[in-house]
Amino acid sequence: MSQPQVDGVAGLKKHDIKVSGIVFMLYCLVAAGAFGIEEMIPEAGPGMTIILLVAFPIVWAYPISNLVAECGSVLPSEGGVYVWVKEAFGEFWGFQAGWWGTVSTYITNGVYVALVAGYVHQMIPMSDIANQALKIGMILIFTIINLMGLKEVGKVSTVLSILIVLAFALVAIVGFLNWNSNPIEPVLPPEYTVVDGIGGGICICVWMYCGYECISNMAGEVKNPQVIPKGLMIAMPLVALTYVLPTLAGLATLPAGSWENWSTDGGFTGETVGYATVLTQNLGTAWGYVFLVIAIISQCAIFNTYLASGSRGFFVLADDNLCPQFLVKVSRKRGVPYVGILSLAIVTLILAQSDFTTLVSAEVVFMLALYIILPLAVIKLRKKIPIEERKAKGLYVMPGGKLGLVFYAGFPMAIALIALLVNGTDYLVMGLIATSTGPIAYIIFKKLYGGMAKNDPINYPLNKKTKLAFGDTIRIGVFLIVAGALSFFGQFWLHWYEIDYGEWGPDDYDMMGNIIPQVLEILKWAGLAAIIIGLILAVFGRKNLEKDENKMIAKDDQDVS
Repeated sequence: MSQPQVDGVAGLKKHDIKVSGIVFMLYCLVAAGAFGIEEMIPEAGPGMTIILLVAFPIVWAYPISNLVAECGSVLPSEGGVYVWVKEAFGEFWGFQAGWWGTVSTYITNGVYVALVAGYVHQMIPMSDIANQALKIGMILIFTIINLMGLKEVGKVSTVLSILIVLAFALVAIVGFLNWNSNPIEPVLPPEYTVVDGIGGGICICVWMYCGYECISNMAGEVKNPQVIPKGLMIAMPLVALTYVLPTLAGLATLPAGSWENWSTDGGFTGETVGYATVLTQNLGTAWGYVFLVIAIISQCAIFNTYLASGSRGFFVLADDNLCPQFLVKVSRKRGVPYVGILSLAIVTLILAQSDFTTLVSAEVVFMLALYIILPLAVIKLRKKIPIEERKAKGLYVMPGGKLGLVFYAGFPMAIALIALLVNGTDYLVMGLIATSTGPIAYIIFKKLYGGMAKNDPINYPLNKKTKLAFGDTIRIGVFLIVAGALSFFGQFWLHWYEIDYGEWGPDDYDMMGNIIPQVLEILKWAGLAAIIIGLILAVFGRKNLEKDENKMIAKDDQDVS
């Protein structure tokens, strides 16, 4: 079979970005330092934290990097995962992938702005007006950089990444030179089981090691997109080393028992500890302020690259007539999607005023859904584009043959499902609600703008009755069946995990308050209803699809005669 043709988006400027530029942009997208792991240590235990940080590069980051590298090599197009899933499973599922990835960025980009304001406030007390001015100034600076072009984004990412890597390298060196306690003791917090420890750390670990696929959103602006697979293979171990070595060194040099006091503001206040404490304890108080500056730089680096990546999501969907058309505008001089960049900047400013606990959780849920559909797309594309054809063209292919494919595809899907279920009832409910916005948005935008049928009615024919693509009723039915099954069977697991095994009581509170049993009951019946409705839609859609296909065949025969 021939390789599918993926057209570039008109107006985008191509940039000559080297492998090093890709590496540092990836480093900012995925890590930008080890900030965040501090919350994992008291939740999972120091030993379990180190185990998870070492294991996840093998069973999560390395497989995802390979999945992204293979797809990015064979289909190096602006839009990344959206394009790959669309090529594998069609317009509906492609939209879901594009929607999940883009909305997640729009939701949480304000987190990084809010964190910068918080860090600065620790050094220089600010009024509310000064706080707002700082947020606006940060957004303005990096919006201008992004409007200048992808190459400028890469240059800034390189400089910031080098400073961050050097800072955490110093933490690792100082910590190892002043080793005075067992860094993995205890493995788990007192009275914790292994299940508790994994449950306490897995979602933070997923968060810390996600983001590799985001670089593919900008592949259409890279002159030689084959540098992206090379960059992925370098960035992945760099991220892992940035996490494991400073964390191990920090736990080893700080007093035994201090692991319970690790926090994201650790080392910046006297009540908690963190990576900065390693430097202040061994080099002096002034180093706490130095590391606080690095924390600010880290959040700026993440914001800079996610502004670039996230702004391309709706832009590509709009180019396929699946979003408002004003989002597809490109500046003539710089060749960047300026409306997408500006829209993300404005949304960021609005959300930077909010409480982000719920928003961050929603973002992770979107990403988990993405990491389930991405491996499935890779498997499908292997059938559409044979390995022999790829190798003949010098494209990247994941090593290991069929057994390797099982490893690279299986682990991310399994871990994503586990992470969705071990975080509790509130997390599963939020996941089902969040991902369900995708089909709703697709139906609305498809009816409003026509989707792929507008530009290519032959390959993407439209059902005149539903105004959706042929087979979309089946796809919506499949979505409902999958979501319903997750809801119906997941509530049995959660009942055991949170009530029976977890010994839940009326005084136990989470985002659901104390109504977990009632919510689980709703999940059971709602899941069953979704499965039944999904089956009806799938059967009904299959019959209509056969009728539509027969009509098209008859029309083609009539045209020929």
